[in-house]
Amino acid sequence: MKVVYDPEVDVLSVLLSDAPVAESDQEKPGVILDYDAGGNMVSCEVRDAWKRMANPMSVEYAVTLPRCRLA
Repeated sequence: MKVVYDPEVDVLSVLLSDAPVAESDQEKPGVILDYDAGGNMVSCEVRDAWKRMANPMSVEYAVTLPRCRLA
């Protein structure tokens, strides 16, 4: 996964896969979802990112690990 913010055009992109884009949908204005030929999401683009999020230049990454079960 790769996250790219371009301040010149104020676009935040989240790239999930290197697969070629076969189809794009814009269900909400300024938010574009790209899909491969199998219908899997390849990327997400947020236009006018400063209007839609607190700080598009800040990224936090977290992994939630499964809880250990006590016997």
